[in-house]
Amino acid sequence: MHMQETIFVLDFGAQYVQLIARRIRECGVYSQIVPHSITAEEVRQVRPKALIFSGGPFSVYEKNARFCDPGLFDLGIPILGICYGMQMTAHMHGGTVEPSPDREYGRATLHLTPEGETDPLFHHTPRDQQVWMSHGDHVKTLPSGFELLATSASSPIGVMRHKTKPVYGVQYHPEVAHSLCGIDQLRNFVAKICRCQCTWTMKNFAAAAAERFRNEIGSDQVICGLSGGVDSAVVAAILSKAIGKQLKCILVDNGLLRKGEADGVVSAFEGHFDAELTKIDAAAGFLERLAGVTEPQEKRRRIGHYFIDVFSEAAKQYRNAHYLAQGTIYPDVIESGASLNSRETGTAATIKLHHNVGGLPEKLGFKLIEPLRELFKDEVRKLGIELGLPEHLVWRHPFPGPGLAVRCLGEVTREKLERLRDADAVVIEEIHRAGLYRDVSQVFAVLLPVKSVGVMGDGRTYEDAVAVRCVTTDDFMTADWSPLPDDVLRRMSTRIINEVKGVNRVVYDISSKPPATIEWE
Repeated sequence: MHMQETIFVLDFGAQYVQLIARRIRECGVYSQIVPHSITAEEVRQVRPKALIFSGGPFSVYEKNARFCDPGLFDLGIPILGICYGMQMTAHMHGGTVEPSPDREYGRATLHLTPEGETDPLFHHTPRDQQVWMSHGDHVKTLPSGFELLATSASSPIGVMRHKTKPVYGVQYHPEVAHSLCGIDQLRNFVAKICRCQCTWTMKNFAAAAAERFRNEIGSDQVICGLSGGVDSAVVAAILSKAIGKQLKCILVDNGLLRKGEADGVVSAFEGHFDAELTKIDAAAGFLERLAGVTEPQEKRRRIGHYFIDVFSEAAKQYRNAHYLAQGTIYPDVIESGASLNSRETGTAATIKLHHNVGGLPEKLGFKLIEPLRELFKDEVRKLGIELGLPEHLVWRHPFPGPGLAVRCLGEVTREKLERLRDADAVVIEEIHRAGLYRDVSQVFAVLLPVKSVGVMGDGRTYEDAVAVRCVTTDDFMTADWSPLPDDVLRRMSTRIINEVKGVNRVVYDISSKPPATIEWE
């Protein structure tokens, strides 16, 4: 989605690169993460309002250090280097970067110089302010043409600015909440230095997307795979707004859905969408192809491949359909190792395969439409509200494309799926009962490939174990496990063991992402 005002965030492998992009969007300007190797000519063609260089795990004096195209500094557009981005900028302009005598990590106090106090970057922020540092190197000497704006105890050059160009460097991380004035500085950067209008909102995004797809699609039909999750629901809503009855939705019931989910999707769809829905019962075929498979990636591959077969056969009834709409969102793209402009950054490892990222259009013969590809999950929800979707759809917790197959560890069987479905239903019911569904981001049960000894009545049991997973997150790129109240966990455990035949043990997952992922497989 090309926006009139866009800021590029160049990814040098930073832990916080997604957070930088989110913060810029919160300032009312659309931001896009691009490879650090993007050329000056590519930037010139798109004409973004500014560039932000992210941090990274490198040292500028190492052999594997990454550098940007030097021509970027000659484009005349504002540049903000953060942490490694600042060190790289200094190094490329003749400054010196060295290991810090004392590694600076955590909270620090930034002291503005007289020049810093009058600089627009620090407009309406105090002379001394708390910032968050995370670096082992520091800029020792200013590069030619730069001046000092701020210092800290371990960073004599904490902030620098070019005297004639709108090029800045900050050693700290303004994007994290621990930098108390960080969001104010980013807002100053985009509004006062980049002179952005800061008018990007979900309302504007929805209008621009609808107009774009209306013009692109014309009189053709579009097929949308509907799963019942918020992503596919929002895709259907925005396309329904754009092209109305030209939208044709297909629900493939793969037998891997949650309890009562397929019927619930049909019911919700009929009440809120002006488009045709076809439901395909393909559970037997999916289970047949998963028989004996235990490796997670192979599960995902087989589910994805058979989904293509089923979906392709169902789509044949729509002869005027030349487009396929998918609910791909930005975290899917990043975790699958792809980039927004289809060029690898070299920084995003393939964490796990996502069934809806790449490959489908060529095999199905459709042109691909991904209205949400550049949005984070919370932005998708905001868009859903803007489009008038009911809250119970918009705030529904995410569900993986491969469904319960990746929550049923080991081989997937009909019996194990039913066991997992019943346990998962208990977990969801108890979260609703406690009034916590909107307070947590995702909660579900996992059937473990582990049996343990138990005692029920006067007899010995040797049955399955269930793990409960509950996390809180803003963007699903990182997540913290949720400390549920003891009474809620106690009710979940008691009900699962009493009501789900074949389970005698319940455990609670207290792993955060990273190092764990949200799903177990």
